[in-house]
Amino acid sequence: MKDIPLYKVRKIRDLRDMLQQSAALYGESTAFMIKKERGGPYIDVTMKEFAGDVDALGTALFHRFGSGTRAAILAETRYEWYVSYLSVTNGLGVVVPLDRELPGPEIAGMINRAEVTVLLYSRTKQRIIDQIREEIPGVTSFICMDPPKDEGTLSWWKLLEEGRRLLDGGERCFLDAPIDPEAMTILLFTSGTTARAKAVMLSQRNICANLEGMCSMLYIGPGDRVLSVLPLHHTYECTCGFLCQVYRGCTIAVCEGLLQITQNIKEAKPTMILVVPLMLEMFHRAIMKKAKATPKMARKFEFGRKLTKFMLFFGLDLRPRIFAPVHENFGGNLRLLISGGAAADPEVLSDIQDLGIASLQGYGLTECAPILALNRDIDFNNRAAGLPLPGVEVKVIERDEDGIGEFIARGPNVMLGYYKDPEATAAAIDEDGFYHTGDLGYIDKDGFCIITGRKKNVIVAANGKNIFPEEIEALLSFSPYVAEVLVSGGGDRDGGVTLTAAIYPEMEAVKEALGPDPDEQAIRALLEEEVRKVNGELVSYKRIRRVHYRDSEFEKTTSRKIRRQYQ
Repeated sequence: MKDIPLYKVRKIRDLRDMLQQSAALYGESTAFMIKKERGGPYIDVTMKEFAGDVDALGTALFHRFGSGTRAAILAETRYEWYVSYLSVTNGLGVVVPLDRELPGPEIAGMINRAEVTVLLYSRTKQRIIDQIREEIPGVTSFICMDPPKDEGTLSWWKLLEEGRRLLDGGERCFLDAPIDPEAMTILLFTSGTTARAKAVMLSQRNICANLEGMCSMLYIGPGDRVLSVLPLHHTYECTCGFLCQVYRGCTIAVCEGLLQITQNIKEAKPTMILVVPLMLEMFHRAIMKKAKATPKMARKFEFGRKLTKFMLFFGLDLRPRIFAPVHENFGGNLRLLISGGAAADPEVLSDIQDLGIASLQGYGLTECAPILALNRDIDFNNRAAGLPLPGVEVKVIERDEDGIGEFIARGPNVMLGYYKDPEATAAAIDEDGFYHTGDLGYIDKDGFCIITGRKKNVIVAANGKNIFPEEIEALLSFSPYVAEVLVSGGGDRDGGVTLTAAIYPEMEAVKEALGPDPDEQAIRALLEEEVRKVNGELVSYKRIRRVHYRDSEFEKTTSRKIRRQYQ
């Protein structure tokens, strides 16, 4: 195992301590770049102004509702979301971030399960609020981040002004409210339907330990600017794309939406972006399409890759100059792409790294606040989920004959448990404090965690061997003609297992191969040929026997993961 020193990070007790330290260290630096109106210019908000807004809103909320308040947030990514989150955690009570893409009944169910009494929301969710208002009797106060439409709804901005007046008058109820870093302060619902979603209890110690650990492995600092493109209710974006930046004195530029990513990248000129694999592949396809638009351009591009790799051996990095058009498309400053939420294609990571943009993946779960393992900027393996965070013990249990078993972890980032579900908590966290992830794989000789699949996805072959569908899906996804794929197993007449690959094709590549208007039979034949190539690399019991052609994308969770049949 390599012995590479960690980056130095400052200790933080809780999220209030983190914000106070950051305001003192980076007070005049830009913390947020926000837009008052769609398509308008970015406006800067300093760290000092942000901290002041958190204290003002927190003071108004505390003055009205008192300590121990359960407050939910239902809104798109916007400045008010960030302020609301820390206003709740830093002295008021428990924050419950909600997935704004869920239907009304699921949102109502989560609000009731979390025993929410205050709901902060944006006008974009007004229709759903109106639909479920009678179904959430526990909510006694509604706070709209935009001008409210009725007198019974409080104005977020008026509360902010109220809090400023209270602070000016010497009110310190919020500022002096005690914070227990070991107590539940964040209640998060995992993806899935209301019946299946678990309510994960996180403490501020969980979050702070995660922030200290990840920032000691990967350099993120005051000069960095992140474009926030992922939903904030998800702990990956919240911890790594919001709290991390406040902790390290970075700037957060709020993206207006997926359709505006390209424009916002040019405007914000980010140094880093957090993505999920689907977005990473989208960036990759766009780059490669331009780079290889003609045979001449393709030859020039490949020569550039070979030349820059050769020059790196002599300590000379020509990539920003050779691949300047690519860098300009990303605003000219992009140095880091971090992929999470699912496994990234190693070839995609490598291709982007060749262009001079560090492209790394990490591994996390909501129950681990969320990062468990992370590839470092100076020590990475593109086929691995990463190295365990400092202070976190990760091991593999119940290994099979190939050395593959379940990852379990113990450390200060592991959740308190599932809210009001002692049975599920006991099943997830054993007597020794190890959280059982449900992910399968092994740890290699260099200490990297290699994930092969999910425990609940494993298909058992007739010979008793384990088949990991994710492994086969990864091989199939290398094909330029495969956009999405799901491998499943079904019984056959002989009592064995027949593997089926359901494939949604990458139609742009398919049309390049078959012509502008290919028929279904030709598409099927092309996909079956790709499956045959992959089968040639697999042992017999892992081979795909049936290919199902899909003409539409798979249903996905709001975090862009394909829903499997059991979900």
